[in-house]
Amino acid sequence: MSGFSLLNGVRILEVAQLAPASLGGHLADLGAEVIKVESGPLGDPVRVGGSRAVGDPDGPAFMHLRWNRGKKSVALDLRSAEGKQAFLDLARSCDAVIEGMRGGYLDWLDLGFDRLREMNPKIVLCTVSGMGTDGPYQGLGTGGPVFDAYAGLREVTTPDEPPVDGIAGSTSPPIAMYALGAYGAMGLLAALHRANVTGTGGRVEVSGIDVAAAWMPDLGDAELNRDRSIPRPTWLPDGRLPDWPRLEAYRTEDGKAVLFGSHVEKFWCNFLVAVGREDLADIDLTAADEEAPQRAEHVWRELRQIFAQRTRQEWMDLFLAHGIAGGPVNTVAEMFDDPHFRARDTTYRVDYPGVGELEFLVSPVRVAGEKFAPALPPRAGADTARVLRDIAGYDDARIAAVADRHLYARTVEKVE
Repeated sequence: MSGFSLLNGVRILEVAQLAPASLGGHLADLGAEVIKVESGPLGDPVRVGGSRAVGDPDGPAFMHLRWNRGKKSVALDLRSAEGKQAFLDLARSCDAVIEGMRGGYLDWLDLGFDRLREMNPKIVLCTVSGMGTDGPYQGLGTGGPVFDAYAGLREVTTPDEPPVDGIAGSTSPPIAMYALGAYGAMGLLAALHRANVTGTGGRVEVSGIDVAAAWMPDLGDAELNRDRSIPRPTWLPDGRLPDWPRLEAYRTEDGKAVLFGSHVEKFWCNFLVAVGREDLADIDLTAADEEAPQRAEHVWRELRQIFAQRTRQEWMDLFLAHGIAGGPVNTVAEMFDDPHFRARDTTYRVDYPGVGELEFLVSPVRVAGEKFAPALPPRAGADTARVLRDIAGYDDARIAAVADRHLYARTVEKVE
């Protein structure tokens, strides 16, 4: 059972591991039937990725529980002639195929777009990879932080001492890795729309490095056009606005923090009236002259003292009461205790065999009149027999012949 009903009737065949599996995860959340092809001995490595395991030391990872929820798992050895044929027989009735390995993986197996469209002229192939399907780095093995580092999306440090945070090169979590699936889902669904209109399928591609490169146009596009653009005179030479203290984080009385977001003049005026500091309105925070940095630093010091006089929740109450822009600065744990988070239908619960009830975040997409409640991810290869029988029309003997012997044998043993 997948999440919502928006994509009910859409069938997707997925060959993907790790972060690219999130593409099929987004589609399954929206209601698509996603058939995940896995091979032994463990299937998708994301099943056991991450520092925390559910239930026991070999239990599933939370990325797996998110990205593979609501899917079906079929164990096929795509290197064998029988496995290749089974893959094509399944693709015949699918709307799209996700290739989430290194670019060109399905071509290498002789299962690429040309073979697929022989079986199904309307099929869409969406390739999701780290470095893309062309260029000198095409075959380079990569991972999430590499995408951001390649595009200069974040600062990467090379410390002289061993890092203590466990994240390679930086303390920031990767951006492009998590955005990869969303861009892939957007491209795949657009290609499906065109295929339904024209009757002809097509190929789309999303790579981690392209996502990282395109993520912030004020960095990438500005650099591409540096010689055809000029610094905006209303900004400071260091790239900040003269009123940057109105867009800054401040420590509160209880040791927590709020992010002040009152760049717009009406929010700034509302704030000054609410805290009885209308005198700060007389300080010019719009001009970018030589004295602008000193004026901004003075306002920043005043705001530091002001925000230290109330707790974070008291500031939230004041922001709401007086029409002031801003928000709380939370840790992940604090977000779950935030009253706004608790008031929204933002998590769901599901029973996990042998563990008990687990709680997960819902899809960020909300569908009116529907409740998000996807099934847990399947065991690797758990749906092999049912899918091959119902979709490809295979009998038990043929199923046993084409299935990946590692995963399928383990599945049969568990059923028995």
